Amino acid sequence: MKVLLEIPDHKASSLMEVLQSISYVRAKPLTEAKAILLEEIREAVEEMQLIKAGKKQARNAEDFLNEL
Repeated sequence: MKVLLEIPDHKASSLMEVLQSISYVRAKPLTEAKAILLEEIREAVEEMQLIKAGKKQARNAEDFLNEL
């Protein structure tokens, strides 16, 4: 199982030490860029689920591209 934790920077090193001391746990910090990417992907998946459930309306692809 994989778990993503959000920990304040000033507490992260002590938690990483604890996690790394457990033989069956592999822990490695994410770079800020990867953390941002994962958050954006999570938000996109949630938005797609809302659209599929009919709770949110999808945007026209042409409008989206014109916005860029």
